[in-house]
Amino acid sequence: MLTPDTMFERYGGLAFVTRFVLSFYDRVLASVRLAPFFANSDMQRLVEHQAKFISSVMGGPTSYSNAVLREVHEHLGIDDQAFDEMIFLFEAALKDFKITDTDAEAIIADLNARRMYIVNGRSTKM
Repeated sequence: MLTPDTMFERYGGLAFVTRFVLSFYDRVLASVRLAPFFANSDMQRLVEHQAKFISSVMGGPTSYSNAVLREVHEHLGIDDQAFDEMIFLFEAALKDFKITDTDAEAIIADLNARRMYIVNGRSTKM
């Protein structure tokens, strides 16, 4: 029996990632700091886009370039504290979905590497 080559395949593809993203956004929308960023968002559309993005982070089909990430986030004024909370909630969701520590570390490292394309607001983080 062959072992799937990517995290995306190992965990069940787009169906798994979509369930994960829905769970993650439940946490985000419960956050006092993060929920306001999504007040006027079409959540169904956002979940679809985020599932494609996370799929690509997990080795699935490529979806969005860093330039697109910057473009879609530039008007939001996201600061380091908001990004850090998003990472914290994302890590909690990864644990709930039984993503291995090694895979979770790789996903979080990829997301942190994209911080510069998402964070554009004032921050008190040094």
